[in-house]
Amino acid sequence: MTKSRPLWVVLGAVILVFHLGLVAYGLVPNLVARPLHMAVILPFVFVAGAARGRAKLSGTVIAAVGIACCGWIAWNHGALRNQYGFLESGGQVAMALTLLAIAMEGARRMIGWPLPLVALAALLYGLFGQYVPGEFGHSGTPLRSFLGTLTIAEGGLWGSLTGVSVGVVAVFVIFGAVLNAGEAGQGFMNVAAAAAGRLNGGAAKVSVLSSALFGSISGSASANVASTGAITLPAMTRLGYPKRLAGAVEAVASSGGQIMPPLMGAGAFVMVELTGVPYAQIMIAAILPAILYFLAVWMGINAYAQRTPLRGVPADQRPTRRAVAITSGFFAVPFAVLLLAMFGFGFTPQYAAALAVLLGMGALFFDVRPGFDFAQGLTRLADACIAVGRQVAMIGAIILCASIVVGVLGITGLGVKLTSVILSGSGGALWPALLLTALACLLLGMEVPTTAAYVICVSVAGPALIQLGLQPLQAHLFVFWFALLSTITPPVCGAVFIAAGMVGENWLKVAVTSMALGVGLYLIPLGMIANENLIRLASHPVLALWAFVRVGVGLSLVSYGLIGAGGLVRRGALVLAGLAAMFVNAAL
Repeated sequence: MTKSRPLWVVLGAVILVFHLGLVAYGLVPNLVARPLHMAVILPFVFVAGAARGRAKLSGTVIAAVGIACCGWIAWNHGALRNQYGFLESGGQVAMALTLLAIAMEGARRMIGWPLPLVALAALLYGLFGQYVPGEFGHSGTPLRSFLGTLTIAEGGLWGSLTGVSVGVVAVFVIFGAVLNAGEAGQGFMNVAAAAAGRLNGGAAKVSVLSSALFGSISGSASANVASTGAITLPAMTRLGYPKRLAGAVEAVASSGGQIMPPLMGAGAFVMVELTGVPYAQIMIAAILPAILYFLAVWMGINAYAQRTPLRGVPADQRPTRRAVAITSGFFAVPFAVLLLAMFGFGFTPQYAAALAVLLGMGALFFDVRPGFDFAQGLTRLADACIAVGRQVAMIGAIILCASIVVGVLGITGLGVKLTSVILSGSGGALWPALLLTALACLLLGMEVPTTAAYVICVSVAGPALIQLGLQPLQAHLFVFWFALLSTITPPVCGAVFIAAGMVGENWLKVAVTSMALGVGLYLIPLGMIANENLIRLASHPVLALWAFVRVGVGLSLVSYGLIGAGGLVRRGALVLAGLAAMFVNAAL
């Protein structure tokens, strides 16, 4: 990308301006905004990451064809709306097949085979499911109606999930990319080092705090490990921390970025569309469980310190107060604007994020001296545009492909049938249904990214859990958390692989330690069911804080039991006491 950098800067700027423009302009027809969203990301999906030669040539051709198809739909949106999802000619059928193939191939190039194979299986079921015997067959849908619903109506590629990607997720991704292009990342590290560096296990705790802060705007476990880990992992190994512990701390802490508001790996915004719950309420509901997650990691580090000396960060390596004060402003001020606009003035999340983006872009021209540097600001802005293109393309490719699966579930009614299987398999009892759902989330999460795993699992299991008595938001948060398990759970654990490679340790050793440190990821979703007030901070703050304390004490005891020093009997008793504190909800 080096030689053609100006071109990619321009294309990234097009993505940035297009999505901010949608926020500023107001209402744009869905069959215009959503196809154009796909069109502007296609060069980054197919060309930017392609190797030279045949892959780049094929990527260029595919991107050009896809842009032409998307442009045609946007241009003819009025006439297509009157077709009510029915393709009227062979040319339209060919275009529909082309768009579906491009969406699946785009996801394959960005994240590999698993999600496109799931989408392909869904399409084959939609086309030939009438030949499936028994209750899992369907009555059949005419080819032109089936393909048309997925491609020229709002039942597939241009459905509500893509609408979330266009209208909200992209704007928050832009916000994160702009902040990360400037001094905000260093601000996160400085605040974390100043707050925790002097403590026992300080280098590990710096990793926890910095990953929580960085993850709140990145929403990606892999990006979090790669960015904060480049600083925290060498610091831990220099201080003599065991490599398996250093890698595990970074992997587990970075995974928390996908459950930490405001971005939550795009999950919060998809949840808005699927539940109808306003974004602000989801963010408030998610904050206490997210804090509990990082608290569990923090207590796990304390427990580990009982067995192995874990030094704090030396005084000469900790930032000065002046450096902390200056660099923290680069993320604190945009965050303050974002929250004030949403909660103080009642603006929509995307409008508030757009205001914060503009402020963040202005901050790119300032540095820690403090001083104004125009040339440096332009360079940072160019870096931000390229990062915007890559990140919006990644999430867009995932959501477009997942939209095919959701569309087929809706057309064929398969989601309702799978829901009935969960209900019957659990015997109509909530906790067996939860365990079945958790297993499904874990298995699917090993194959596809968290957001896609969440969307597919909640489309199938969500209605069953709600029928068994859970509130919609409770069910969705439960599924979303368990879709995240695969980041640290073998055999497929992306965050662990990256951290283990960076620290030079066997990945399985890092994974085992990660599972102990990240025990909150396994228990907190269940705790949200046993202590439903935990996600009711807005409506029942006192009860929510009491649930927070009980679950926090329970997690701490479990962490000390799993990791801390002592005999097997003592540690087992701590684990049992912790589980009792979390799940024995005796109306306290």
